[in-house]
Amino acid sequence: MKEFRRRISSTNPPNLIGQKDDWPNNNNNKKWTSSSSSKAPPTSSLSSPSSSHRTEKSGFTDENSEDMKVAKIKHQLVREFLAETLGTFILVLFGNGAIAQFKGIDGSPFIHVAFGYGLALTLGILISGGVSGGHLNPAVTLAMATLKKCKWIQVPVYWAAQYLGAFLASAVLFGNYADWINQQGKDVATAGIFASYPGAFGPSTISLVLDQFLGTALLLIIILSVTDGRNMKVTSSLVPLYIGLGLTAIHLSFALNAGCAINPARDFSPRLFTLIAGFGNETFKSADYFFWIPWLVPHFGGIFGAIVYYFMVEHHHNDVD
Repeated sequence: MKEFRRRISSTNPPNLIGQKDDWPNNNNNKKWTSSSSSKAPPTSSLSSPSSSHRTEKSGFTDENSEDMKVAKIKHQLVREFLAETLGTFILVLFGNGAIAQFKGIDGSPFIHVAFGYGLALTLGILISGGVSGGHLNPAVTLAMATLKKCKWIQVPVYWAAQYLGAFLASAVLFGNYADWINQQGKDVATAGIFASYPGAFGPSTISLVLDQFLGTALLLIIILSVTDGRNMKVTSSLVPLYIGLGLTAIHLSFALNAGCAINPARDFSPRLFTLIAGFGNETFKSADYFFWIPWLVPHFGGIFGAIVYYFMVEHHHNDVD
């Protein structure tokens, strides 16, 4: 228990989306640190009814807890890799699961997909944000590294985790809906659960490129504005919700052309899975090899959006803020 008290008093609250230590603001962090270091965390008395009940009924005594210890991973990059993998897994599993409902239930409105993916991003950030910052998107990681909000050595680690998490989520989702997919047939229509495809009206390549560029730029502007401690000073507990709502807004406004992927890992890994799972080469050949647009273009859109926010808002904050 003494070791637990020492850990609590020396731990700072985590930052999200690769922010600096002063985010959301210095006062909050100082208050948190001073209060935690001056007081030991409350502990239940052994004579209290609740603690005695827990000890006798559950059997979780101090001796048993010592035997159940699992070695902790101390290397920060490994911890970040695991967090980004799980966070992206949750994002793609819940997000593409919402698309499965949209395609499988007749009359299901697209708003289910928009809010499904927004809530999926919220959950993914809640799960991973305290460890890795909750990027869950290669374009976000690249933009953060460009603004020096994360280290360049983290970029390949995060990318590997994000692509892996998205692929694993696709496999789990396919297993869950295998009966329906097999009944409908493995083609581009059912593959649309996993990856994005152009609208039936046939948008031009220029429109599709602009669509992914604009959508990802808007996503980065939303992320940076929500996590900017000198702008609206959003508390850390609300950051995942607001970013998720931002993604929902983008889906509601910019999904007509190609479904609004704006995340290379979320689109490419599931598309690769559908190829391996027997959906056919059309998953990559469809719409004049459309796959490269949601895979590559978001990286450039993310950097553009990050630079726009930095030079139009963040760079001009007063030093006293």
